[in-house]
Amino acid sequence: MTDMNALLQQAKKMQEQMQKAQEEAAKKTVIGESGAGLVRIQLGGRYDARKVELSAELMQEDKEIIEDLIAAAINDAVKKLEEGNRDAMGAMTSGLKLPDGFKFPF
Repeated sequence: MTDMNALLQQAKKMQEQMQKAQEEAAKKTVIGESGAGLVRIQLGGRYDARKVELSAELMQEDKEIIEDLIAAAINDAVKKLEEGNRDAMGAMTSGLKLPDGFKFPF
């Protein structure tokens, strides 16, 4: 019975840590870039776009090029958010023995 109590305590602690990590992730802001800084996209931790910056030089380009650079900057920002979340979860779960391939719900 002691092992079960210890497991429940560990689960409760992990749940609290996960909630805190989610709250911290929501506060995070990252900047994705493309075109050597011609496009900068600021995303919040909930993947919400907060700011879009387009260099004046970029306005000389074709519409399709601008669209591609915006998409690339968004993808860069999303990648940075995901890496940050993965690193935070890795640090939090480092002592746990989870099955291979186990994924958290966020």
